[in-house]
Amino acid sequence: MNFESVDIEKDPDTQLIIGHAGFIKTAEDLYEAMATSMPGVKFGIAFAEASGPCLVRSEGNDDALVSAAEKNALAIGAGHTFVILFKGAYPINVIEKVRNVQEVSEIFCATANETQVIVGSTEKGRAVVGVVDGSAAKGIESAEEKEKRRKFLRDIGYKR
Repeated sequence: MNFESVDIEKDPDTQLIIGHAGFIKTAEDLYEAMATSMPGVKFGIAFAEASGPCLVRSEGNDDALVSAAEKNALAIGAGHTFVILFKGAYPINVIEKVRNVQEVSEIFCATANETQVIVGSTEKGRAVVGVVDGSAAKGIESAEEKEKRRKFLRDIGYKR
């Protein structure tokens, strides 16, 4: 078995969801989940098949995001893995609809951070082992940092 890390290529302001699902209709079902989750969200979806022709299937409403999702899904190369790249929403706005797609079995990450996917390879194929989402923790928040975090959440309207 071999392991490698795959850097996800995206703009810093683009959000990302990587997950695992298992059916040829996944790309279309994820399209419906994204399109109905947040008005105006722009997105690209790519899904790697694990049998038959083993193609990367794609959907979306933004050609550049679709193309970037396709390239990332192909680079990961793990069957039944999907990549959603999107703008105009945050993961918190869409994740519940994505999770509720019948064939979605796992969400590996939902982030805007720089991301690496740890992939294991065998003679049968490739699998997502995990993800590196952003940077390593550097310490524990102070009382001042806690207050700053709480204020930020209220400033953006996520808390009252």
